[in-house]
Amino acid sequence: MTRVGVLLAACGLAVSVGLSALSFPAAADDTAPAVAAREPAAAKKIVRLGVTQSMDSMSPFLALRLVSTSIHRWTYGNLTVPDPQTLRPSPDLAESWETSADKLTWTFKVRDAKWSDGQPVTAHDAAWTFNKMMTDDGAKTANGSAVENFETVTATDDRTLVIKTKKPQASMLENPAPIVPRHVWQQVTDVGAFQNETYPVVGSGPYVAVEHRKDAYVKLRANPNYWRGAPKIDELHVIFYENPEAANAGLKRGDIDWIGRLAAAQFEALAGDPAIVQWNTQGRRASYLQLNPGAATADGEAIGDGHPALRDPRVRQAIHHAIDKKTLVEQTQNGLAQVADGSIVPPLYSEFFWRAQGEEQVTFDTAEANRILDEAGYRRGDDGIRTMPDGGRRFEMRFSIHTDTPVEDKLAQFLTGWLKEIGIELTTRRLDSNKFTEETGSTGLYDIAISGWSVNPDPEEVLATHLCSRRPTASGQAGGTESFYCDDEFERLYQEQLSELDRAERAEIIKRMQRRLYTDAPVIALYYPNNLEGYRKDRIAAITPVPLDKGILYGGSGYWPAYTLQAVAAPAVPAGGSGGTGVTVAVVAGAVLVLGAGGFLLLRRRRATADERE
Repeated sequence: MTRVGVLLAACGLAVSVGLSALSFPAAADDTAPAVAAREPAAAKKIVRLGVTQSMDSMSPFLALRLVSTSIHRWTYGNLTVPDPQTLRPSPDLAESWETSADKLTWTFKVRDAKWSDGQPVTAHDAAWTFNKMMTDDGAKTANGSAVENFETVTATDDRTLVIKTKKPQASMLENPAPIVPRHVWQQVTDVGAFQNETYPVVGSGPYVAVEHRKDAYVKLRANPNYWRGAPKIDELHVIFYENPEAANAGLKRGDIDWIGRLAAAQFEALAGDPAIVQWNTQGRRASYLQLNPGAATADGEAIGDGHPALRDPRVRQAIHHAIDKKTLVEQTQNGLAQVADGSIVPPLYSEFFWRAQGEEQVTFDTAEANRILDEAGYRRGDDGIRTMPDGGRRFEMRFSIHTDTPVEDKLAQFLTGWLKEIGIELTTRRLDSNKFTEETGSTGLYDIAISGWSVNPDPEEVLATHLCSRRPTASGQAGGTESFYCDDEFERLYQEQLSELDRAERAEIIKRMQRRLYTDAPVIALYYPNNLEGYRKDRIAAITPVPLDKGILYGGSGYWPAYTLQAVAAPAVPAGGSGGTGVTVAVVAGAVLVLGAGGFLLLRRRRATADERE
């Protein structure tokens, strides 16, 4: 039996959680929207987060998507977690640590904590996790690069973890690998195939995954054994929607309480609704172009069919000058982004962010772009399109975009016009996500492509995607390259920052790496999209952004926003109301789907674009 849940607000209630959280009065809501997955239990506090991704895996060894890594942050502990104020590493399952004089040995003190099944968390769990990733290819899928430099990992006792590295590793405290319970996972015979769908899932984070329906939802329950104390809500439901428009409609109706990672158009569509707070802050993403610099394997064997002119950094710099980034921000992002006058690390991370200034800054200057190409010997033909210096191959280039991302079509229109003014004929190629990833990361069958990355507080990983070693193997196995870039100076700087444990000194080296990417231009940062979210103030009483000063809610680093959620209690079942756990779901995108007891809105979605990965 199903019923329609009615959303009631507390009249005039203000909730305050101090400087580290948001507080505001709840607003009355007399529209009585249908609520997806409404639990009828009296006073149960539930928050429903709408997302436009579905889980690729419930296994922390296999999951790559942002929604998956977010849920794993909420259900598993790491050695450290970004501090919500500074974003620097702070204690999590490791309560303290020290390094040896030679910078090769790290010793962690593991705190006294419990798994959600009541078993103690020990250093042996962490040692087992890392050793599994070091020795089992199936366990390397998500975070294998995090242990590439590990020589040995041992637990000398229940509380002491010792990691010895092959070379100094300054990013040790940013290790993204969740620690799993040895007593559960050592029973798994094939980690590469195991999807971790035995519920409740045993973890050490603030929540426990208790239910998952593929492409529909994940239900999380507060972990009473969490070492910081249980969250202030009873459950957090993550509900998957087919598209942002459907999720927006769900938020307005009250089917969900919160949605993040909105595009500009969907964000602006929330304006004017008194029940919804629009959350617009700096984001953690960079959107940029990939210019094929001459794709090759990790061994240096040429592959792909990229235009030979793009191997010349002068051509790449000319293209950079031909792009009006301000117009792109205004016309494709509705002004809700920052123009990129730097590289691929967004200004949210002020400690590591680098901005070009003075004569070094590349400005929109068509005349300068044409001057560069003229001096480099690329002459125009009668039709205005340039050719290689020998008069042979014309400057006909492809622009690869995703089939299901409308904003990229608009971006392509602008680029096509601007590049034609400097003698480049651009043709748009629309590829599905799998084909796009294959061509830009493995086979090198592209000229120019759109890309993007969600950057962590320590930007080492996004910078590492431009290393020679990240290019694919000779057999075609992808190595995680983002540009097929291979540059001796960039490699030298990368190794230098790895061994620099002084944070300020390391930050300066990382800025030099960004400068190298900016001037050599294998990638061209276009803009840094704002973090755009919305939530219902009649359902969410308080939430802590990261960083605390107008930071990110969903999709940020760490678990603070999800952990600090406070919600208005759901209403009790009225006398004579239906019992059990039945629910009713509302009309979304023209289709109604009602599931039985415990069911959720089922909206299928399957994508794997650059915008979705962590």
